[in-house]
Amino acid sequence: MTEEGALPERESMEYDVVVIGAGPAGLSAAIRLKQIDPDLSVVVLEKASEVGAHILSGAVIDPIGLDRLLPGWRSEETPVRTPVTEDRFLYLGPSGAIRLPNFMMPKLMDNHGNFIVSLGSVCRWLGERAEALGVEIYPGFAAAEILTDAGGRVIGVATGDMGIGRDGEPGPNFQRGMALLGKYTLVAEGARGSIAKDVIRRFALDEGRDPPKFGIGLKELWEVDPARHRPGLVQHSFGWPLDGRTGGGSFLYHFEENLVSVGFVVHLNYANPYLSPFEEFQRFKTHEAVRDLFEGGRRIGYGARAITEGGWQSVPKLAFPGGALVGCAAGFVNVPRIKGSHNAMLSGMLAAEHAAAAIAAGRAHDELAGYDEAWRDSEIGRDLKRVRNVKPLWSKYGTVGGVVLGGLDMWTNELFGASLFGTLRHGKPDSATLVPAGKAKKIDYPKPDGTLTFDRLSSVFLSNTNHEEDQPVHLRLADPVLQKASEHDVFAGPSARYCPAGVYEWVEEAGDPKFVINAQNCVHCKTCDIKDPNGNITWVPPQGGEGPVYLKM
Repeated sequence: MTEEGALPERESMEYDVVVIGAGPAGLSAAIRLKQIDPDLSVVVLEKASEVGAHILSGAVIDPIGLDRLLPGWRSEETPVRTPVTEDRFLYLGPSGAIRLPNFMMPKLMDNHGNFIVSLGSVCRWLGERAEALGVEIYPGFAAAEILTDAGGRVIGVATGDMGIGRDGEPGPNFQRGMALLGKYTLVAEGARGSIAKDVIRRFALDEGRDPPKFGIGLKELWEVDPARHRPGLVQHSFGWPLDGRTGGGSFLYHFEENLVSVGFVVHLNYANPYLSPFEEFQRFKTHEAVRDLFEGGRRIGYGARAITEGGWQSVPKLAFPGGALVGCAAGFVNVPRIKGSHNAMLSGMLAAEHAAAAIAAGRAHDELAGYDEAWRDSEIGRDLKRVRNVKPLWSKYGTVGGVVLGGLDMWTNELFGASLFGTLRHGKPDSATLVPAGKAKKIDYPKPDGTLTFDRLSSVFLSNTNHEEDQPVHLRLADPVLQKASEHDVFAGPSARYCPAGVYEWVEEAGDPKFVINAQNCVHCKTCDIKDPNGNITWVPPQGGEGPVYLKM
């Protein structure tokens, strides 16, 4: 210690570009920087214990990003091996299903030419490609703090301190975080990252934009009976078990080695505080249109993750003094396509090109204004603009009306390059959409059978989640009194239901309800940071390397 009670100074390392997050956006940015100029020094920080361990996605990928980044990838050995061979869209009712004809779907909804993958495996492969080019990748180090100069410009990030006890004091194994300094810092954390939230607030990047919108995506990985496996089959559905006012839907993707990814997405602007996305997912698997697939199979993986859904209207300003937002940190998911990795890769490359040009011109720590100006006229902007009204229409008119009108709007955009609706607004943030419990209908969810349907804790076990118990809780509750008076007394404790990992519970203690946070269970989905009705819970990174360890997810 430098003096009693003071922390030692951080050691620092200097780079041309610091990248936060080893997902598709961050790795694409790093690779592109080294392709442009091999002499650029580039570092990637990754909070997971290894590249890909925190990556969760369906995933069917549009290869446009890969084609642009690594044009020869198709002739190499890669984890991108299962082309889509069949595309199905279903509307589910309580006791039946209607298949929508493929010819009715707008062309951008066609998945032929796309690939079914484990996105975590793709990121591991991209990480190897980046390191081969000389990129330094540090897994197990979470970016915990933005560093700025006297003028308020971002000059890098600090990793989190290690060995802090639950009381907030340094323990016997304390280790000070590192300062990684760069001429530019690219924020590629994914949806609702803590650094992205900080820079958006600090530089008012969301001024004049619609509120960000989100969904929660839950996923299981199954090894199914080979007789039921159809490699290349992609199936999406909407409708049951959600009611007509609650947005969401499912996916089933058959890919390699008798594996099937099954997932369920619930839009987080739902109103009923008794709704549980996890339980809705379990109910979905019991529908007659899908349940036979799992007979004789076994569940081998589970995870959950927030998904950005605001799209065109909600994308913040991307450039700030000293850096830029890329990928899902910027909100580039195409909601009706349920795809974002292609736009994440394209945005990482676009930001890299502008950063490399700025460095070549002798610039540093200023705004990459050209990147912010370029994205709307790029493939990313064209992809998002055509679907900009699908989410608002679904929110306003419900599932049936919203899907019909959204499909019509996509067709008019595709055929005429214009929309009948202009550009619709999203309205209030997801944290403000719950109705008081007294005005909502309770939902009676069936008990899990342990074969097809499961509970949260056995699911979290499959995510390989681990957190050291003797550390500060990384789910920060701002006001315990408000949590009791509002989240519990007004909304009947929705945190116990919206969390897919059993982190939150209200327990009786001496006759009074007590809010319990089981932070060890957290799978880093960020739903609490989004859906708490008072914005009273903030997710911050735990010690580096902790959280889930997803395999083949």
